[in-house]
Amino acid sequence: MTMTIEEAKTIMDQKLGDYKIMALASCVDDYPMVRNVSCIFYNDKIYFKTDRKFRKTKQLFQNPRVAMCFNGVQVEGIAENKGLVVEEEGRVFEKKYKEYLWQSYNAYSHEDSEILIEVTPKFVEIWDEDEARNAFQILIDFDTREVEVRPYD
Repeated sequence: MTMTIEEAKTIMDQKLGDYKIMALASCVDDYPMVRNVSCIFYNDKIYFKTDRKFRKTKQLFQNPRVAMCFNGVQVEGIAENKGLVVEEEGRVFEKKYKEYLWQSYNAYSHEDSEILIEVTPKFVEIWDEDEARNAFQILIDFDTREVEVRPYD
């Protein structure tokens, strides 16, 4: 089975939708941490907000390489601090967060300390199955734009 990067990205987008709560893994000095973050997807990137004083944020500043996971979709990427959430041009994240995650937005909005983190996917592994329930993996390398589909038996 062959697949183009556009076809693979469509499957990834269908599995992730507009927003998800994803596990975020980071590591500094051989000390890994994982926690859930509320993510919004647009511009082929993953966005979440966090307080600039949190331990995870300090880890991301020291080592921007992260892994994220939701229900069979694992993303390896680079996290970048985009500044305060309220300073994003067009305030796209804020609008989408308010739309999809209203309760969290309402309960945890601290305009003076919340920063927007943008994760650029570098490598994605998707576990899926066909109509006959045969499992397979889709491996997407965003740097080389190559896709490998691997049957799992």
